[in-house]
Amino acid sequence: MPHSLGSAFDWQNGCVEMRHGSGGRASAQLIEELFIPAFNNAWLGQGNDGTVLPPPAPGHRLVMTTDAHVVSPLFFPGGDIGCLAVHGTVNDVVMMGAQPLWLSAGFILEEGLLLNELRDIVHSMSQAARSAGVAIVCGDTKVVERGKGDGLYIAMTGVGQLAESTSAPAGDRAQPGDAILISGTLGDHGIAILTQREGLQFDTPIQSDTAALNGLVAELQTAGIDLHVLRDPTRGGLATTLNEIARQSGVGILLDEASIPIQPAVAAACEFMGLDPLYIANEGKMVVICAPEHAATALRIMQSHPLGKQAAIIGRVIDDRHRFIQLQTRMGGQRLVDWLNGDPLPRIC
Repeated sequence: MPHSLGSAFDWQNGCVEMRHGSGGRASAQLIEELFIPAFNNAWLGQGNDGTVLPPPAPGHRLVMTTDAHVVSPLFFPGGDIGCLAVHGTVNDVVMMGAQPLWLSAGFILEEGLLLNELRDIVHSMSQAARSAGVAIVCGDTKVVERGKGDGLYIAMTGVGQLAESTSAPAGDRAQPGDAILISGTLGDHGIAILTQREGLQFDTPIQSDTAALNGLVAELQTAGIDLHVLRDPTRGGLATTLNEIARQSGVGILLDEASIPIQPAVAAACEFMGLDPLYIANEGKMVVICAPEHAATALRIMQSHPLGKQAAIIGRVIDDRHRFIQLQTRMGGQRLVDWLNGDPLPRIC
């Protein structure tokens, strides 16, 4: 760890300045006083431009992903951009069936960002990483001029390991007859962001579902569930995610509207604002597509986990050369669930 340079920060009332990105004394102090104590581990402590990591466990392959996080506001009911960045990156590794190990973090700070807000976000990231069992092993900070950074952007890379003997879940592995499950209620994250942004209030507060899903996936793997596809339905929601899978696998999907779990408050908010919850982002939910004979066991395992209590079987994969997503409505009819056109909720993940 570098020698102490003496604190030059007013953590209660100060803000990020251009000098904090200059690479000089102020930059070093920001790293020494905030980032190193929060993320402290042996790899980060090497103090170099990169970090030397151990090889994966014998019989394992590396899995790598990258993700950029922009959200407005930076703090929202149930989370903030810091824990969101960790959870989102961890989940992208986990959706490959891999065990997440290490993260890197790149911070784009806007001049004027309050130092106490930055500190809270970094501490939130630290706690989220520890809870998920991963280490933030390297990083970088840059500062952009006031008005050019939306407060804070975070870019992260995640690295994990996948056993050679494991058949990795993939978007092209869905087969006709497969069961489709969702781990919980839809739309919580996107509607939490929107209500906070617009100052809307509902009788039942809506909180983001942001969470790391590695524990839940590990339980499914331990039970021997034949996981064909895993996806976290983030931007574009469930509808976009299923359209991606149908295109990759060359199949159709039939959903049962009555089986899809949606909180009453989220449904009411969507109805009030003219939004479809199938297209709203989630940050702590996952789509599971598995062999039909494993569906009941997978559902039981998910519902016994804290992050899957409201899991449900919501449909099945069908043979359809058009690769359509069809929704069986509560009224007995059917409608197509097409790709999202545009983005009704910008800057949410």
